[in-house]
Amino acid sequence: MKKLILRYHFFVLGCLGFVLNSCNSKFRVWVGKDSQKIYNLKYGEHKRQKMDVFLPSEYPQDSPVIIILHGGAWKYGRKEHMIQIQKMLFENNIPSINMNYRLVSKHFTYREQLQDINSVVEKFNELAKKAELLPDNYILLGESAGGHLALLYGYQNSDKVKKIISLSGPTDFYSPEYLNSFYSKYTSGTVQKMVGSKFDRKNLSEEFQKASPIANITNVPTLLFQGNQDFLVNQKQGLALDSALTAMNVPHKLVFMEKTGHAPRFFNKKKRDSIIYPNILEWIKK
Repeated sequence: MKKLILRYHFFVLGCLGFVLNSCNSKFRVWVGKDSQKIYNLKYGEHKRQKMDVFLPSEYPQDSPVIIILHGGAWKYGRKEHMIQIQKMLFENNIPSINMNYRLVSKHFTYREQLQDINSVVEKFNELAKKAELLPDNYILLGESAGGHLALLYGYQNSDKVKKIISLSGPTDFYSPEYLNSFYSKYTSGTVQKMVGSKFDRKNLSEEFQKASPIANITNVPTLLFQGNQDFLVNQKQGLALDSALTAMNVPHKLVFMEKTGHAPRFFNKKKRDSIIYPNILEWIKK
C-alpha cells in the first residue's frame, strides 16, 4: 500500500511539473504562423519589463513587427492602454509587441526607457526565426511620451527600425522656440525629471538637446499625428519636426488635425477610425 501511495505521489508531482513547465515555456507551441497572443512575456528582471506579443495567423516573412509604446508623461501609463491599437494590428495580420517600460523615477530616466526598447528588440530577435520573421525589422509606434521614445530610439537605431509612427509625441526640449514659449513653462518640471538634469533656461544643459528627437534626426521614414488644440504637447512640437524632416529630405508625413486635442484616438472614435487607423495601416504597408 505504501509503495502504491508513493508511486501515486510521484505521478502527481510529475504531472504538476509537466503542467508548470508547459505554462512557463510560452514559445514551446510557437510553430509556423499559428495565431497567438502571448501576454506578459518577460524581457528583463524588473517587474515592468514585460511585453505582449500578438502574432496573427497570416503574414509574410518580411512583415515588420510593430513595437508599441504607451504614453503617460514618462512616469505613468502601461501597455494595456494601447491594447486597442494592438488588436487593430492583429485584425489586419500585422505582428506586434506591446511593451511596458521602466517609469521615470529617482533611479530611471528616458535613457533606461530607451534601453528597455533595445532589450525588447534583442529579445524578439532571438525569437524571430521561430515566428518566421526577420530580425531587426521593426516599426516603432508610440503615443505622447511613447511617441517621443519611438522617435528618439528610431532615429538613433536606423539599422533596426525601418519606420516610426508618433501620435502626439513631443519633439523639442532645447531650441529657443521651446525655451521662450509658454509651453516650456508648464512642461519643464516633467521634462527635467525625464532628462535627469536641472532645467535652467538661461544655461541649459546639452542633455536636453540629446533628449530631443528633432536634434537626432536620421533617414528613418516618419509618420506624425498632431492636433492643433493639443495643450499637453503643443502643436508647434509636431510642426517643428515636420519642417526639420522636410529640410533634411527625410520621407515623412504629418497628419495635422483641426479642432483636435491630445491623443485623439482615445476621445474621438470618428477620427480614430477614419483618419488615425487608416493612416497607420497605410504607413506600415507602404
